[in-house]
Amino acid sequence: MNKKVLVRADFNVAIVDGKIQERYKLEACKKSVHHLCAQEGARVALMSHLGRPDGKVDPDFSLNQVRDELEKILGKKIVFVGECVGEDVAVALGFLKEGEILLLENVRFHEEEERSDPEFAKKLAENFDAFVNDAFSVCHRDQASVTGVTKYLPSYAGLWLQEEIKNLNRVIHEPKLPATAIIGGAKIETKLPLIKKFEETYTYVLVGGRVANEAIDQKIQFSPKVILPVDFAEDRLDIGPRTIQKFKEIISNSKVIVWNGPMGKFEQSPYDQGTRQILDIIADSDNFTLIGGGESVQVLEERNLMGSISFVSTGGGAMLEYLSGNHMPGIESLRAI
Repeated sequence: MNKKVLVRADFNVAIVDGKIQERYKLEACKKSVHHLCAQEGARVALMSHLGRPDGKVDPDFSLNQVRDELEKILGKKIVFVGECVGEDVAVALGFLKEGEILLLENVRFHEEEERSDPEFAKKLAENFDAFVNDAFSVCHRDQASVTGVTKYLPSYAGLWLQEEIKNLNRVIHEPKLPATAIIGGAKIETKLPLIKKFEETYTYVLVGGRVANEAIDQKIQFSPKVILPVDFAEDRLDIGPRTIQKFKEIISNSKVIVWNGPMGKFEQSPYDQGTRQILDIIADSDNFTLIGGGESVQVLEERNLMGSISFVSTGGGAMLEYLSGNHMPGIESLRAI
């Protein structure tokens, strides 16, 4: 092979007191990295963003913070370079030893990244022979490290990205019935298209969180498939006990269950009851379950239930866009590796 391969990964994780909070995102690139490293003479560099540094160098958003954890997950020595373009990257690639992987600095330290500047995309590509996108969570973005580099390099879908597409397609196209979608969270403008989409093919759409409050307040009309809360906890910060019971009965009889977004202000007790009880009934299901969205997955990780779910998506906004049938620019120019 003897190729230098640029891999777009998703290392945009929460870091609290130096501790990685979303380890599963780092794990997502493992299969692709091992596959590429197994090719003779391949040199692999990992590229990602972290947070919103607004196009400026900021140590609080340096990807060097994930290096040690990534090294443990991949079981390979990670060499960090404090840039993502230019001569520093070229030199680091040249010194890379067999079995080592290069980790590039936060691509968002360059303000050209988010506006998909073609010259910056060309700089990202110039040190490499091929590009692999394994970051489903940014595939709804038109940015230099997602779509821009595909104009300059042979570009492929990574193994994790392919898993995301396969499992999301499974819940979109002809799901086994009865099928239930559970939609929560805060922003009705992003969740309403998804509710309407599921309303077309699913047996039930259970709505909680602030989305439910807004739907009720705005008197939005749905078909009988859409089940809004019949009661709330105090201050409407969580779904109430009668709603929890009704939702649990529906979920327990479903063959496909998709969940995106918490049922209430789950980070503050006692407003976490709806989210936690719904999660428990999903985790107990023997049927196909799919969960995505940072807040939903955070509860999964906290309760050590990741292994109880059929598939956990790394995408929040990207999952919403894909399930809603919207344009995914990061996927369209790729081939499978």
